[in-house]
Amino acid sequence: MSTQTPAERPDSDDPIAPPDELAELLGDRVIGREEHLNAPGYVIRPDAVQDVLSTLKNEAGYDHLSCVTAQEYENRYESIYHLKAYDDPTREVSVVVPADTDAPRSESAEPVFRTADWHEREAYDLIGIEYDDHPDLRRILLPETWTGHPLSLDYDRTRPQIVRYDENANPLESDTRAERDTDTMMLNIGPHHPATHGVMHLEATLDGEQVVDVEPDIGYIHRCEEQMCQNGTYRHQIMPYPDRWDWGGAGLLNEWAYARVAETLADIGVPEYAQVVRTMSAELSRILSHLLAVGAYALDVAGDFTATFMYAITERETVQNILEDLTGQRLMFNYFRLGGVAWDLPEPREEFFEKTRDFLEELPRRLAEFHDLLTGNEIIQIRTVDTGVLPPEVAKDYGCTGPVLRGSGVDYDLRRDDPYGYYDELDWNVVTQESGDNFARLQVRLREMEESAKIIEQCLDLLEGWPEADRSVQANVPRTIKPDDDTEVYTAVEAAKGELGIYVRADGTDEPARFKIRGPSFSNLQALPEMAEGEHVPDLIASLGSLDTIMGEVDR
Repeated sequence: MSTQTPAERPDSDDPIAPPDELAELLGDRVIGREEHLNAPGYVIRPDAVQDVLSTLKNEAGYDHLSCVTAQEYENRYESIYHLKAYDDPTREVSVVVPADTDAPRSESAEPVFRTADWHEREAYDLIGIEYDDHPDLRRILLPETWTGHPLSLDYDRTRPQIVRYDENANPLESDTRAERDTDTMMLNIGPHHPATHGVMHLEATLDGEQVVDVEPDIGYIHRCEEQMCQNGTYRHQIMPYPDRWDWGGAGLLNEWAYARVAETLADIGVPEYAQVVRTMSAELSRILSHLLAVGAYALDVAGDFTATFMYAITERETVQNILEDLTGQRLMFNYFRLGGVAWDLPEPREEFFEKTRDFLEELPRRLAEFHDLLTGNEIIQIRTVDTGVLPPEVAKDYGCTGPVLRGSGVDYDLRRDDPYGYYDELDWNVVTQESGDNFARLQVRLREMEESAKIIEQCLDLLEGWPEADRSVQANVPRTIKPDDDTEVYTAVEAAKGELGIYVRADGTDEPARFKIRGPSFSNLQALPEMAEGEHVPDLIASLGSLDTIMGEVDR
């Protein structure tokens, strides 16, 4: 594959300004400077958020608001807007917005980046910061009747919480009509467990069978995973959690997200051999996830259980057998370690190589069958072609990533654009589709499995010929990891559903002071109204399935 950076590509924009030029561009709106391990940080006034972000977006090219981190210190609150460029995600900047302890308020970023809507609602819900000019500032993961903010310093964890009965009252009362004089009707879809996506509730407003508005209601399986990670030690106790954010098979990709942020934070290297093993196992995990996505999609859209869904489960069983041989687990793998992986390939190695190559050899024929069952299926085509259209600029505004973004024609993939592991040494391609509809997102996932197979095969070739004396699976990592106080970093990997990022702030102990998870499904799901409004109820279901959301990653 090409190793050119986006700034070197002939169709890219001019390179983004370096830190000193950015400081000059922002002028007196900057009241302080910070240096995060991944990016320069600019501390700005709470009333200058929209002005600063507009300047960075429109004049400096930082058009991707990947994450918003909120946290509380002893003497202040703080919001951090993690900005990147879709053309080159290695160009990053952190916009730090302090707020008073007594009345934590700052300006909302939602008028500049639509994706800030949900991110700021989460910050308000869990931390307690209020955002002026936000269009709908209310809780998002917890019930409206919840008392307190769970990640604030003064939160009383011993206090029992009671969700009042009226929290779940029918908002439409007896006539199922909106209170105003209108022909529209609200339809509650859920809360239920649609296929394997997780528990979710859609509040859809209909005009006949046409969707006028839809609002995803999330948080039904919120477990405060960030708090649990903040209570764990870097070296041993956090790594088992990431598998649980996406139980669809992408656990190894999630583990890599934590490994990458912790290794950056503690300056831990990874042996080259271990990088190859990581890359191979991660792509097996990606195939595992995509097989569930396409199989469940047939179930969602066409009710196809006996053919496509079971075909997908059959192939998943083969991949799970391979990963079970490698990791010892079939779902919650817990295979990555800081500095490498838990152990080497299973013995006898020849059997592992043969089993994996047999799967890769059979995969093209199986994918051809999936195309016959899915992309060549007239029912699937009628339900997905030209429905759920998500234009590329709208997808960017919502912070979409992964197959959802690439299905809208945006050529963005962190494996290539912000290389880690062994990806930049291998030959593979980023898959995109231009149409941006439900059919395009299905095509991207099917084609990405082909690219994952290419990567795995090249890794197998490398591992087979690797000298036995050089097969180091772990670096020499200290038993106790205590990064310097107030060290901050945000890094991300290309997980199965998109950009999975983690922000960590250290406080000099062996546990994080702040651990923030950026789940790709969280941002992708927020774009559902843009895809569904003006279409019909069946199209809404097809659009929801095309996002391949996993609610453990949305709710955390």
